[in-house]
Amino acid sequence: MGLSVLQGFTKSLAMTVLSEIGDKTFFAAAILAMRHPRRLVLSGCLGALIVMTILSAVVGWAAPNLIPRKWTHHITTVLFLGFGLWSLWDAFHEGEAEELAEVEKELNGDTKSNGGETRENNKDADDLKKQYRPFLTQFFSPILLKAFSITFFGEWGDKSQIATIGLAADENPFGVVLGGILGQALCTTAAVLGGKSLASQISEKIVALSGGVLFIVFGIQSFLSTVES
Repeated sequence: MGLSVLQGFTKSLAMTVLSEIGDKTFFAAAILAMRHPRRLVLSGCLGALIVMTILSAVVGWAAPNLIPRKWTHHITTVLFLGFGLWSLWDAFHEGEAEELAEVEKELNGDTKSNGGETRENNKDADDLKKQYRPFLTQFFSPILLKAFSITFFGEWGDKSQIATIGLAADENPFGVVLGGILGQALCTTAAVLGGKSLASQISEKIVALSGGVLFIVFGIQSFLSTVES
């Protein structure tokens, strides 16, 4: 039992870190943290990622109870190999700063459509106001909800979410959840604290290559392993 939790934890942690660094939601957290209070952005983004990780693990855990274990094992193997090839393709066919530029453009468009609410002078005024707001009001602030919704819907259907479902179907779901949450916390905290400077220095190509190799290793290991009844 302990070994299966540890195996699920380490696989999930490695997969999450390599999937989320340089991901669209990573850049979104970095850019939002430059325009809004960091604690609210971190709370919103991390909250969304934790909810998404738990939901994905629950789906993965339930799958073997609805589909024969043998089939979920084979599906997981195909998913890992497929995502590995997908990541390698992305590494060789996408521009280095393409993801960052795309996210920044989307967030800038959102800012303009809301009357420039995220300008620097408004940020200072908001920080002053928040010192006198009740804790509950801060917790449910528009900034936190915005960070939560952007991250949650940005992750929905993403390959990292589907990979988490596949991993939870093949490994101990408790270990997958723990590893996923720790990985999300590390990546999101780095994005929020490091900001755009960190995001712009990350080589998306190297991250995509590493992630692709990791997925393929998981796929080969899954293919060679026996199916537990």
